[in-house]
Amino acid sequence: MANSLISVQIIPKTEKYADVIPFVDAAIAVIDASGVKYEVHPLETTMEGELAILLQIVEDMNKKMIELGAINVITQVKILYQPTGITMGTLTEKYRG
Repeated sequence: MANSLISVQIIPKTEKYADVIPFVDAAIAVIDASGVKYEVHPLETTMEGELAILLQIVEDMNKKMIELGAINVITQVKILYQPTGITMGTLTEKYRG
């Protein structure tokens, strides 16, 4: 069972305030390619897995933004670390009818 949930919002700064949606799509593609379970929400994406792996994905997302031409990146992260195990469903099951 996963020991962590990480919610991440990535905000790339682009030259001349170019549209950031393609950058955000690329960041989500990094998550998708990793194979971890994740859910995209309007203001952040939540991943489920082992803490070290999820933190590496966050680093990879930031590097991808720079590769795509971002000047810099602000990344907001929320981490729930629970060594006994945690899933997104555990926290949201009562809302999923």
